[in-house]
Amino acid sequence: MSITRNAFLKGALSGVVLAAMPRVAFAADGALHFKMGFTDPENSNYVQGGKKIAEEVAKLTDNRVLIEVYGSSQLGNERDMYEGAQIGSIDVPTVVNTVLSSFIPEMTVLDQPFIFNTVDQAHAAIDGKLGQLIADKARTQGVHIVGWLESGFRNVFSNRPITTVEDFSNFKIRTMENRMQIAAFNALGATATPMAYGELFTALQQHTVDGCENAVGNMLASRFYEVLKHVTYTNHQYAYIAVGFSDNAWSRIPQDLRPKVQEGVRRGVQFQRQLLLDYNAESVGKLKTLGVEFHDIDRQAVKAKVVPALAPFRKSMPKAWLDALAEYTA
Repeated sequence: MSITRNAFLKGALSGVVLAAMPRVAFAADGALHFKMGFTDPENSNYVQGGKKIAEEVAKLTDNRVLIEVYGSSQLGNERDMYEGAQIGSIDVPTVVNTVLSSFIPEMTVLDQPFIFNTVDQAHAAIDGKLGQLIADKARTQGVHIVGWLESGFRNVFSNRPITTVEDFSNFKIRTMENRMQIAAFNALGATATPMAYGELFTALQQHTVDGCENAVGNMLASRFYEVLKHVTYTNHQYAYIAVGFSDNAWSRIPQDLRPKVQEGVRRGVQFQRQLLLDYNAESVGKLKTLGVEFHDIDRQAVKAKVVPALAPFRKSMPKAWLDALAEYTA
């Protein structure tokens, strides 16, 4: 069959126009599909918070934006996910602040132990000026932070009682890949051992490490009680979990839907924060029935060892970020 010159030109021009159009790719069901990853198990309050975000976003966008949630490091560890988001291979990473600070060094202001005394202080900081500073910086790296889940105050889980500073001596503790956290535990006489969360349970079983630190609810959700029987209330750090969209993912969301996506995230965040409070409280009772013992420690004695060791880190922290933090800790 012959093709006329006019038909050929018309077809060629149509191809040029289509190539120039924005690539907002919708699936056969007319929706945008994204994948959100967590390192925590499916039954954790974090993954439940992610599912609530997905539910609210779907509802508010009339199912035009759909998010599939994957737990247990199925999309990689937190560093993998953030790096993947930067190159566009991961849609919606979730990254704890102590890992995110390796990409945004200014964030080390939040890695300092004992900066918050209350949950309200911690919320005000991340939902206010400090959170905006972080989001602005992440955007220059190709990630749009749209909300902050949290794991709250972190405590020490161990295979033996820790009730004094001296008990940390020769204690091998898994830490996150964070220089300040490593320095803090080393200052207590422990041996800080950074490793990915997905490797931790096996490391505890094999006695590669003697313990770890996290929110109390994680002791239950991750079944650490099977290998560790002690929790010490250090409340040494408040941990946030950034929820971000890669540039590639965010640019595919039409402008009119972006506020709805952000509102869906906000609702999911509020749901998870309350769920965390309830879950941590319930976890204590359940863990006690599973043979886990809970211990207090002199936090001022711990702080006296840790804070001086972190002085070199504070010298390199930007004044604007320290000032922003001070607004919420004064």
